[in-house]
Amino acid sequence: MPEPTMRERMLAGEPYVADASLEQDVLRADDFMAAYNATGARDGAQRHRLLAEHLGAVGEGVVIRPPLRVDFGWNIRVGDRSFANFGLVALDVAPIVIGADVQIGPNVQLLTPTHPVEPGPRREKWEGAHPITIGDNVWLGGGVIVLPGVTIGENTVVGAGAVVTRDLPANVVAVGNPARVIRHL
Repeated sequence: MPEPTMRERMLAGEPYVADASLEQDVLRADDFMAAYNATGARDGAQRHRLLAEHLGAVGEGVVIRPPLRVDFGWNIRVGDRSFANFGLVALDVAPIVIGADVQIGPNVQLLTPTHPVEPGPRREKWEGAHPITIGDNVWLGGGVIVLPGVTIGENTVVGAGAVVTRDLPANVVAVGNPARVIRHL
């Protein structure tokens, strides 16, 4: 049996090195970002069409204000009526699932990639990723950073500037770095 390509390793959630097998995906994402980020405020239908063509799934009534940055795009699913303000960075090496009715503040980062702590493999450009899941009706305040492998439960509010390093349950308010629960809803 032949060795899997680095793209196949990435899709299987295994460590990989970004190589030529991912080049077309990266170029397609770059073209998508250029087109999407060039749209004007009155181009809502065009924005939705571009999202539907390039993301894994886009629900009805989704609004994502440019600029938007992605690794690939096709590994992102966004539920109905979700809104993301300016500057969303969604690095989708692993799947990113955003539920319905989610509110995302400006300059939020959803980061699935990981890199080795050991210097040798990191120098050799090995990397990996873990999925991110955002439940329905979550509010991520401005500047929130969600790290690889995190799940945020429905109805949860994450305060501006928080860094979410581990799962948050449903129906809580979390703030800080690392984010910690300060209130139950």
